[in-house]
Order: sequence, then C-alpha cells, then structure tokens
Amino acid sequence: MPGAPRPPQTTLLSRRAVLGVGALGALALAGCSTSGATTGTTTSGSSASSSAPPSSSGSSSGSSSGSSASATRTALSAPTDAATGLEVPWSAAVLPDSSVLVSERDTGLVKRIPAGGGGLETVGTVDGVDPGGEGGLLGLAVDAASFATRPVLYAYFTAGSDNRVVTIALDGGRFGAQTPIITGIPKGSIHNGGRLKFGPDGFLYVTTGETSRTGLAQDLNSLGGKILRVTTSGQPAPGNPFPGSRVWSYGHRNVQGIAWSAGGQMWASEFGQNTWDELNVITPGQNYGWPTVEGIAGQSGFIDPVRQWSTSDASPSGICIGPDGSVLMAALRGESLWKVPVGSDGSTGEPQRLLEGEYGRLRDVFVGPDGNVWIITSNTSRGDSRDGDDRVVRLPQSLTG
Repeated sequence: MPGAPRPPQTTLLSRRAVLGVGALGALALAGCSTSGATTGTTTSGSSASSSAPPSSSGSSSGSSSGSSASATRTALSAPTDAATGLEVPWSAAVLPDSSVLVSERDTGLVKRIPAGGGGLETVGTVDGVDPGGEGGLLGLAVDAASFATRPVLYAYFTAGSDNRVVTIALDGGRFGAQTPIITGIPKGSIHNGGRLKFGPDGFLYVTTGETSRTGLAQDLNSLGGKILRVTTSGQPAPGNPFPGSRVWSYGHRNVQGIAWSAGGQMWASEFGQNTWDELNVITPGQNYGWPTVEGIAGQSGFIDPVRQWSTSDASPSGICIGPDGSVLMAALRGESLWKVPVGSDGSTGEPQRLLEGEYGRLRDVFVGPDGNVWIITSNTSRGDSRDGDDRVVRLPQSLTG
C-alpha cells in the first residue's frame, strides 16, 4: 500500500537508463573520479539539469550549506570523534566561530561542540517539541550572512499538532526568545521531513514529508510532501513558482537531504517505499511523482531521479557537497556514506560506497569548520548502538576526497 512503512527488502538494483531532466546551463564544477566500489547500488544518469534559484532581493548567503568551513583544510590521518554520547542526534549547524550545534531528536536539546574540540555543552531546549516515532527536534540552520548582526538559530520540530519552523535568538550563546515562522506542516509518526538549509540565494529551504498520507504530496494547498522556499520570516520567497505559495517543488515522499553544487544546481535525497531510494536534481515548480511513481519511471509529467538505490542499500538522510564537488549522502539502513561524483556538466558518475557498516546508521553529513567532512550517526534509537554512540565523526581527506 503506498505510504505504508517499508518491510525489509534486499533486492539489488539493476541498471536502467536514466532519463535526463534537461540541462539548463553548464556548471562551474570540478570533475570527480568515478572509480570505486559500486556493488548493488545505482543507475547511471545522463546530464542533470542546472537550476540556479532566482537571486534574492538584498539577501545573500555566505554558504549554501550553512557551513563556515576554514579555507585551510585540517589534515587528518584517520577518522576522529568530534563528539560522543549524543542521544538520537539529527542535524548540525556550523557557526561562524567554528563551533557546531547539534540537535537531539527525542530530548529537544541543542548541544554545542566547541571550536577546537572539548566536551559537549547544552545550549538550550527547544520549547514545544513533541517527540514520537520519527518526529521530534529535527533540522537546524543558521544564516551565515546575517549571523554577526542577528544571531538566530532556525529549528524544525514536531509539536503537539503539527511540524513547524521557529527562530531562536542566541543571547550570549544561550537560547533567548523563540518565534514560530512556519506552522501547520503536517505531522505523523513517520515521514516528517525536517531538513533546513539556506540556499545560495539567501532564502531558507525546508523539506517536508507526506506523513504517510500519500495524497498530500500532490496537493499544492498542503505543505506536506514538498520542498519549501521562504524568507527569514517564513513568508513565500520572491520568485517562487506558485504565486503566494511557499512551495518550491512537490510530489515528494520524504525528503531529508538538500544541497547545492557550485553552479547553483540543487540536489535532494528522498526515501522511497519498497523499491527505490532517490537522488534528485530539483527544478522549481516541478512534480517528482510520488505517490504515482517511485524511482525512475519515464512517465510524462514527472521528474525522474538522476540516481536510485535499492532501499536496503540506502534509506538516505542528509546530504552535502564535498570539498571535491561530489554529492555525499548519509545512509541509514544502508549504513554507508555514498559518494556521487558530479561532472562539470552536472552529470553524475558511478557512486562509491564508503564506510559500509563501520559506524552503523548515518543520519547527516556536512562540511565542518575544519574543512573536512563530518558525519552524524543514528544508532541509539534504531540499529545497534556501539560504545560511545551516538557520535559526530570527522573524516580525513583520503577517504572523502
């Protein structure tokens, strides 16, 4: 039944031709190697579309990922723990002072990894978090461009009646006033979306799930099953494809990862149901097919993913653009970090499976303040918890490129 939780599935992915979504322009992006392990992984894609968002009015973002990574990358010889002992961590936000904030889904706490290392500090508790199932305190983001004059944390969480986005003033490094800017996002025990990131246009992007009510994904009057694009006050951003609407794209099941490559091309990872998990290139106003299609279907009116995985190999969550321009995708059920090379024309190369089984379930991946790739594990709620879990881990350049 569409929208129902997936049973265990172990079928390996067969190769199928990907239908291109139409190149709209070349990307200024470094090419990546396509060598590496690819067992049971993906389909091969043609040139993906470039969709640079409209420029904002007087707003810019210092980093599309919210990261303020240093220009000089710290050399690491092996993976290194940045933090341990976290309880169901979900998202991270890098602050301009090089400290890192991490959300804990079930406790509602935001914790800080100090710049340069050290013990975890509790910054504050997000008011009104109602954890349950896959809901709770989810995405965090900061606007690097305005943080010096307006130190605000953006948080996405499940409340008593809905999912919502709030701003939290950071007063002396601790929580101040909390203000809702988006309310009424559908909530459920599963498929709550939850990723927040500022795009290269300076607007806030919000991913939502259809909460297992599949029809919401195709309903443009609902905020469920969408990617939203809003101002810092939560209003529809100028240039959105549907006038007066926060909706940027629709027909999504449960998007939990978004990122932008160098030329402004937007990427999103999406949970499938029983067969295919997806990596999509996002074009504003387009329909990504759920619940009519899952994975590559070649059906008129819907945008196909540029890569797909069997659900046992992925169950993707957060993504980022790595230092070499590849898309890096954290996998939960697949217990891996997937690296998808991206060519200068926006096309994707053969994915490489990294860290398979080494850290268990991976919830998020981001570029840390030291310029290295950091991952967040998710073993204390599902999976097999290991000594020190859950943790944030810094990865060496030799592993991620």
